[in-house]
Amino acid sequence: MGGGGIGRQIALYATLYGGYGALSPFLPAYLASRGWDAAQIGAVLSMAMLVRLAAGPPTGRIADRRAAARGLLAGGIAGSAGLTLALLAGHPVALLVALVLMQAAASAALSPLADALVLSGGHGGDEYGRIRGAGSAAFIVMTVLTGWLVGRLGNGAGLAACAALFAAGAVVTMRLPPAPAAPAREVEGGYRALVGMRVFRRLVLAAALVIGAHAMHDAFAVIAWTGDGIGTAVAGLLWAEAVAAEVVVFLWLGPRLLARIGPARALELAALAGALRWAVQAQTTSLPALATIQALHGLTFALLHLACLHIVAREVPVGLRATALTVYGSVGLGLASALVTLAAGPLYGSLGLTAFWAMSAVSLAAWPVAWTLRRTA
Repeated sequence: MGGGGIGRQIALYATLYGGYGALSPFLPAYLASRGWDAAQIGAVLSMAMLVRLAAGPPTGRIADRRAAARGLLAGGIAGSAGLTLALLAGHPVALLVALVLMQAAASAALSPLADALVLSGGHGGDEYGRIRGAGSAAFIVMTVLTGWLVGRLGNGAGLAACAALFAAGAVVTMRLPPAPAAPAREVEGGYRALVGMRVFRRLVLAAALVIGAHAMHDAFAVIAWTGDGIGTAVAGLLWAEAVAAEVVVFLWLGPRLLARIGPARALELAALAGALRWAVQAQTTSLPALATIQALHGLTFALLHLACLHIVAREVPVGLRATALTVYGSVGLGLASALVTLAAGPLYGSLGLTAFWAMSAVSLAAWPVAWTLRRTA
């Protein structure tokens, strides 16, 4: 795929993650504006997470069996656009819940399918980092822009912006070349074949531990910071710093680290960076300390993701990659985050800031798992 193809890949990721940036932070506020209370919002968002976990892997399996990653991605983005737009119409609660869950199902495999298309195009670490970094940058830009739009046009502006970006993403997807059909022997086996791959099992476990350890931060960091006198504007800047660090690693640092130390050692570095990050978080809300450890997000998320995709591209046959990436995304990232989030609430409620020591231990537990991958990755 030439430079124009890479340009289309960048446009796809910019529209996809830009759409996420417009929707994710503002959907709860939109539901609240429709009269929903916190319990109702939490319940439907939890249900949506479960729907994504259930719908992702089967979608990836179909994409592999039918060599249909591009078509399923375009259809999923288009369907998500339409369903997101439909949320803006006046609906009774039951129908609104159904639309949220249908949108969750349609969007469940979008990121893994996009990654599968990139891998099928033979993009290396530098190219993938540039493509994925564009997505993270678009997320930041659209989150800021949508906040401005919501302030002037109301809570529905985020949903409308997401729908428009997803619609554009569907058009861009159909202009990409389809993934090549894999030999029949590569497609056979499905989940059983993946489970039989020791490298893949350990990759998913390492990713689950490192990403799962982020759950307490995602749920309670801002509460901890503001409770100790840090203003919401500064808290927002700290959050933005983490995403900015992610962009830097995707675009520049990550591919260079992978080339120098390899993906297994990169996974080890991500695990150790997570252990350090949460250990500091467990002890202080000092602003200089927080500003320092937020930069580690580039290692604890972006470098980990680059390393995992590098290993998948090397170890998993082409005919199983969409399946592998949806399992990695649903089990390694989504399910792990959901389970740790459930545990994080009681832990933080009982221990306060020191509960982050548990997250440090969870991330550190990924190090020996990643170390075993050195022989193969």
